[in-house]
Amino acid sequence: MANHQKDFLFVLIKSLSKSEKRQFKIFASRLETSSNTKFIELFNILDKSEVYDEKIILKSGIIKKVQLSGVKSYLYKQILVSIRLNIPSQNIRYQLREQIDFAAILYNKGLYKQSLKILDKTKILALENDEKLMAYEIVEFEKLIESQYITRSIQGRADELVIQAKELNYRNTISSKLSNLSLQLYGIMLKTGYVKSDEEYKYIDEYFNKHIAKFDENKFGFREKYWFYNANLWHSFLVQDFLASYKYAYKWVTLFYDNPNMIFLNPVFFLKGNQYLLESLFMLKYKSNFKKYLVLLEETINDPRFPVNDNIASLSFLYLYNNKLNYHILEGTFAESEYLIPEVLNKLKIHNEHLDEHHEMMFFYKIACIYFGNEKYEETIFYLEKIINNKNLSMREDLMCFARILCLIAHYELGKDYYLENQLKNTYKFLLKMNDLHEVQKEIIRFMKNLNSIYPSDIKKEFVKMKERFIELEKNTYEKRAFLYLDIISWLESKIENRKISDIIKEKAKLSNR
Repeated sequence: MANHQKDFLFVLIKSLSKSEKRQFKIFASRLETSSNTKFIELFNILDKSEVYDEKIILKSGIIKKVQLSGVKSYLYKQILVSIRLNIPSQNIRYQLREQIDFAAILYNKGLYKQSLKILDKTKILALENDEKLMAYEIVEFEKLIESQYITRSIQGRADELVIQAKELNYRNTISSKLSNLSLQLYGIMLKTGYVKSDEEYKYIDEYFNKHIAKFDENKFGFREKYWFYNANLWHSFLVQDFLASYKYAYKWVTLFYDNPNMIFLNPVFFLKGNQYLLESLFMLKYKSNFKKYLVLLEETINDPRFPVNDNIASLSFLYLYNNKLNYHILEGTFAESEYLIPEVLNKLKIHNEHLDEHHEMMFFYKIACIYFGNEKYEETIFYLEKIINNKNLSMREDLMCFARILCLIAHYELGKDYYLENQLKNTYKFLLKMNDLHEVQKEIIRFMKNLNSIYPSDIKKEFVKMKERFIELEKNTYEKRAFLYLDIISWLESKIENRKISDIIKEKAKLSNR
């Protein structure tokens, strides 16, 4: 049995909405002949199947094994053609592409003036929507027609087209260089993670400044600005300069709100910008601004003009609900946030095909944090063990690490000494294998190891000592990120003062009401 997750045709069919399936069947009936019904029958079998199983297909007798690959390929293509024919007309990129295709048809028929007329109108529309790559393609097409045929449409037309081509090429080159830089920085993030020393900081900073110095933000249009802010944001994340992250994420989001048509034309870029803005505000603990932009994001997603498809629906859920949980963690309102958990779990099932495991595990970690803040330690452990037992999280050692540490603390809170000892051994073994162990993580393990050997009368003193140590560590640029995964200081304070951790975090949130 093949893995249905890996069979592209099966996954494509399962992604179709009811209306898309209906449209395909109408479209397919036009192609149907007595000798060409196999692909429709295959569609019906796969549509009804829960998993992809070639044995079921072959058992049906509609297709021989030697034919299967060819029929699958044909069906895959026809589904895409059917979707393409039924794309909503408001999608500007499809409109532009359609008009360029029409112009090519007229050109091939020798109707040059008609072709040029369509191209000119389409070019204006492309420029209005900042589709400079398509505008450049149109100008190059116009140049071809004008150079091949003496249309004499407008005097000085050649000069005009050359100037347009140069300008568009220049702007597209800038966008390309900035998007390359952004991608390279993202690649560094995946490979080595955040900078962990002054040497690493210096290397990244010099690399970035060397590439960014030649650009002038004041001369940029929408797309160039977008990639400029994107590159600056990745640089600030890498060097853990959260104020700069906030600055460039804010510029990114404001760019869209200042150009609202771009929100609906580039919804993915808009959503990502908001995610980075909210992440920066979470890191800085700017609670009031966090709430403001979270509310604004939800309102925009619910706007009838906001595009709807599977990809956008999944990203909207991911960013919206991740930050709804973050807001409650920021505020310390753990009890008030529990209603979100069944919503998140239900939506995770709905969007399962479009979200990777890492994002699912991040949700489990946030849910565990909510339960921990609510002093429901059994539930905390249940969700943390989903992360700990996951064998596919090699890319996110940090998440795995803090899941283990929080699990350790939850076992301590439950007073399960035997389990605690086991947890300590396993966590210690795991941490030894980690490439970039932070001082915070080392200190927590040392502290938890020593707790069992401390006299009950001295425990409070140890908690106080550890709190002072962690306050010092929090001031370190390369250590402070760890505290965003786990508010160890608030937990220590709850132990020292014999109070609920939620009350401690609520008080802090009120004091830093930014």
